[in-house]
Amino acid sequence: MKYLVILADGFADRPIERLGGKTPMMAAKTPHIDQLCKISRTGFLKTVPDSLHPGSEVANMTIMGYDAAKYYQGRGVLEAAALGIEFSEDDLVFRCNLVSEENGILLNHSAGHITTEEAKELIDELNDKMSDDRVSFYAGVSYRHVMIIKGGKNGLNCIPPHDVPGEKIDKILPTPAEGHETADLLRELMFKSKSVLENHPVNQKRKENGKAIANMIWPWSAGFKPSMPTLKELYGLESGVVISAVDLIHGLGKLGGLQSVFVEGATGLFNTNYSGKAEAALNALESNDYVFLHIEAPDEAGHEGDVELKIKTLEDIDQLVVKPALEYLAKHKDELSIAMLPDHPTPCEIRTHTRDFVPFMIYRPGNEPDLVQEYDEESVKKGDVGFLDQTEFMKVFLSGSK
Repeated sequence: MKYLVILADGFADRPIERLGGKTPMMAAKTPHIDQLCKISRTGFLKTVPDSLHPGSEVANMTIMGYDAAKYYQGRGVLEAAALGIEFSEDDLVFRCNLVSEENGILLNHSAGHITTEEAKELIDELNDKMSDDRVSFYAGVSYRHVMIIKGGKNGLNCIPPHDVPGEKIDKILPTPAEGHETADLLRELMFKSKSVLENHPVNQKRKENGKAIANMIWPWSAGFKPSMPTLKELYGLESGVVISAVDLIHGLGKLGGLQSVFVEGATGLFNTNYSGKAEAALNALESNDYVFLHIEAPDEAGHEGDVELKIKTLEDIDQLVVKPALEYLAKHKDELSIAMLPDHPTPCEIRTHTRDFVPFMIYRPGNEPDLVQEYDEESVKKGDVGFLDQTEFMKVFLSGSK
């Protein structure tokens, strides 16, 4: 049996008044997603343990079948793994955003979705002006980067910047639950970065073109080197790949023993190469047992609070990803299982992740579909799989039964 997961990051939502009480998923025209639903079994999944923040790193780890409460060590280490960064046991590794700040307010978490090329220039400047034998920066994709503090102490309260757009920075700075010295260092680095980045030529050009500038770093989700079993060791999957525009997904896959597939034009935004990612996923099924296809676009639309854009991303996924998956399934219906779900909701009206349960559907050859005909947050309440708790999803997906 082959297994395909279509993970539409953050696409679950809450009812929106101007959509007549519908969610973006309900309002979107998604005939192929609904067609998949009609041959699937559906239900709800809890993807985030009560003890952890509802981040994509935690939720995707759960969906891949890991006990996140046991194995999760922070988002930074996942992204460092994806970038091939070598780090030691006592290195504290952070995800490090480039953000936009103005008059003491955090404007956004992404510096206006700065390009990877622009961001690399800024990260190089940070290394030139701020790195030393203890602190170092590593360029990732767009606004997503890595910072390492050698000998840092964890037990920090670092707020993800996408959770607090529009907030006063002095109210949301890192604070120590334990590592007081490390928290002090973080705050020092954040404010120093403003003086380094504010007038950099990259930002001057962005300002001239009316774009948000990347004038501050925002370190968060710190952790130490994790120890995780592979998916082969956990579930007997002999081979698999992850396809994503997001480093943390590639890092999670790498730690899980999966190969990374990179698709030209995959941006993590609404303009991503949906068709290329779908084609790569279906090609990968020819030689792999398990394919994890991650699509970031709905999550970013949710963070922007853009309802119309979120609807568009869902309709694009329907046409450019699910449609070809169904065409492939028609030729391989007895040997392919497909699951589709979000990792967490990212409601447009609050612009951040929630820990609400997510709707899922699973097609498996030989399984009788349930009576749910349209896939959305409300309809799956009638699904016959019912409620699954965390790693139960992977077990049901692989076995076909609850």
